[in-house]
Amino acid sequence: MRKIDAILGVIIGFLNGIFFLFILGQMGMWVPFSWILPFIFALFGALGLYIASIIGEKILIVFQVAKFFLVGTLNTFIDLGVLNFFIWFSGIAKGLFYAIFKSISFLAATTNSYFWNKYWTFEKGGEVLQPREFLKFLVITFFGLLINVGVASFLVNIIGPQFGITEKIWATFGAIIAAFFTFLWNFFGSKFIVFQK
Repeated sequence: MRKIDAILGVIIGFLNGIFFLFILGQMGMWVPFSWILPFIFALFGALGLYIASIIGEKILIVFQVAKFFLVGTLNTFIDLGVLNFFIWFSGIAKGLFYAIFKSISFLAATTNSYFWNKYWTFEKGGEVLQPREFLKFLVITFFGLLINVGVASFLVNIIGPQFGITEKIWATFGAIIAAFFTFLWNFFGSKFIVFQK
């Protein structure tokens, strides 16, 4: 594993920990010694990449999937962080405004995803932004947006809170489930359509 990969793993892990703390706070949850979470996330980010790099020596795609997953966790936390900021700011956790908030949070996370995956995961950093590549990215992103917002909105607005969970926590739960549904689409779309070598 290159030194830059370890450093970026630590940075992404730390940022994930910061976003995680914010999201927990917005959902009214408290974790003992929570100040240490960003450091634990940073350690796991680097350690996970290291293990994936060892496995990746035998199975090449494993290290790339690990980097994509780590970037994806950051994207998910950005998505949830922006969404929870809008919910906190407006007090609205369902309905049309939820779908609008979810769209904005998804687009913020997707923009982050493009740059991290272009320049780090799929290592196409030497190339300048190409209109055709960016158009492919927008198409993949559009379908990812439909999947992400559709699943989250279905869970939040149609199914609604279950098991006595509050609307705010259910809104975050819906966003997390939506992230799982879009992970495979995003990876294979990015690898084989947008950033193909």
